[in-house]
Amino acid sequence: MTLKSPCSQTEKRKAQMEIQNKEIAETLRHIKNKILVMSGKGGVGKSSIAAYLSVALAKKGFKVGLMDVDLHGPSIPRILGLKGSLRHGSHERKMLPVRYLPNMEVISIETLMGENKDAATIWRGPLKIGAIRQFISDIEWMDLEYLIIDSPPGTGDEPLTIAQTISDAKALIVTTPQEVSLADVRKSINFCRQVKMQILGLVENMSGLICPFCGRTINVFKTRGGEITARRENLRLLATLPLETEVVKQGDDGDLSFLDNQELLIAQEFNKMVDEIVRLTDTQKSALSQTGKNYLKAS
Repeated sequence: MTLKSPCSQTEKRKAQMEIQNKEIAETLRHIKNKILVMSGKGGVGKSSIAAYLSVALAKKGFKVGLMDVDLHGPSIPRILGLKGSLRHGSHERKMLPVRYLPNMEVISIETLMGENKDAATIWRGPLKIGAIRQFISDIEWMDLEYLIIDSPPGTGDEPLTIAQTISDAKALIVTTPQEVSLADVRKSINFCRQVKMQILGLVENMSGLICPFCGRTINVFKTRGGEITARRENLRLLATLPLETEVVKQGDDGDLSFLDNQELLIAQEFNKMVDEIVRLTDTQKSALSQTGKNYLKAS
């Protein structure tokens, strides 16, 4: 048996890393805007915001990719009611993401789990970093106008890997109004500034519950916390989104049709936010893709 020297193994790993770096660079060259949806703590609705944003942009005719890098608690497929799995692409070693709409593609670790959706992903940092890089290098994305990235809460391996791998990614930070959430959001803001990631703005989610009986607003998690934080940190407050019981019900069923219901305050406010994000990312003048036009006609 011939043993390979440590030097030859190191050189091989370096060569493989260099090849992957080139593949990542080539993929990112075909994606106009990359938006990292992040939060300082869990339970603030970050994954829902990422999913809603992706669908809303796709319905406007943009080509959208949604990349779920929450490897331990992926929820994007369930929020979307996503069916299907990865398929082989046109290039060797490349896989096609799951198609959700004609102009929207999705990748999540859950799409690789087969029938065992409740299996735990027990991975340390290097494995997680490798998986996220493969989501970019080994997935055959269409030419995208937006790549929305759903990150787990906090400032650990996953958002750091995105910051280091996608240098022009911009952050959308989600919070709820109460101080326990805002304290962690300030850590997310400082993370972005430390890694030189531009912040598009803050989204205050779960900002008041509209009573289904009397129509009055109940401030379950206090109010105006996102507005105050945005002003102190000199950031935009992109939206203040209320709790809506109907949205919760539809979310469990993978139904996002509420986005089209302009009688709902959350739909009104969310679509205003999407328009503002399109304006800020300066793609409103981009020609709608033929796929997007076909989708709009069909709907």
